[in-house]
Amino acid sequence: MSAIQIVCAVAVPLLWGYQFVAIKVGVAEFPPLFFLALRFLAIALLLVPFVRKPTRAQLGPVAAISIFLGGLNFGLFYVGLGLGSGSMSAVAYQLATPFTVVLAWPLLAERPSLTTSAGVLLAFAGVVVLAAEPGLSANGFPLLLVVGAAFAFAVSNVLTKRYGPFDPLMGWSSLLTVPQVLAMSLLLEHGQMASLVTADELAWLALAYTIFIGGILGFSLWFWLIGRCSMSRVAPFGLLLPVFALMSSVLFLGERMTPKLIAGGLLAISGVAMTQVRPGARTNAVNSPSATRQSAPSSCR
Repeated sequence: MSAIQIVCAVAVPLLWGYQFVAIKVGVAEFPPLFFLALRFLAIALLLVPFVRKPTRAQLGPVAAISIFLGGLNFGLFYVGLGLGSGSMSAVAYQLATPFTVVLAWPLLAERPSLTTSAGVLLAFAGVVVLAAEPGLSANGFPLLLVVGAAFAFAVSNVLTKRYGPFDPLMGWSSLLTVPQVLAMSLLLEHGQMASLVTADELAWLALAYTIFIGGILGFSLWFWLIGRCSMSRVAPFGLLLPVFALMSSVLFLGERMTPKLIAGGLLAISGVAMTQVRPGARTNAVNSPSATRQSAPSSCR
């Protein structure tokens, strides 16, 4: 990967890691699914007027990505995070990385090298160390929701790599996600309209962070990386997310930094670095439709 790609790949989990604090603040004032619906509605209103409509061939992939990335990934994640621990949710969500690497092998013909596989295992060992922190225990149901969100995110990564990314993706997938999460909110939650009146300034700032920083900026960088690099090179950077999530929890939520958290963070960072030592997975250009659509050569393979 080039230097700018590595910087962007580190920036994404940093932005998303700090988003954990924003979500915890937001869902304390808004029902979680309603908060998510507001997020996607704002992103759609900001982006859709400035991008072209998806072609007929793109409409199916956009709809599928909206289901896995929007409705399932974010829906399960916001509810799980609202019910459980922010730190544990950050750790459990890292299953998205091995899920992505495993799915990319049969679906994208991206076979990870031994170095990449070892790096993923080392980074995941760091996640396990973080999860073993005594204060991070959580009951099973919220954790199961976050694991389901991680799998949905992995599926959306593979779909985005195979069929995109393309200009209308973020705006139109956000628009298609709104009715999904709004319907779930109406069925499962209450107090949506009241929250619009009673939410404080901090909750609205949290919503703004999820829209502009975690949403538009974070996913723009992520889709840009997916379009230029193999998933086995990009996905391991996601294992840095719990490191930044825990850092943000220490800084803004008053959580305590312990030797075990430091050790887990260093292992995760070392594992991600190991995946970048040499080109990992080779993508079969014949079997990967997205490869034929990229005008710029990839420096990641």
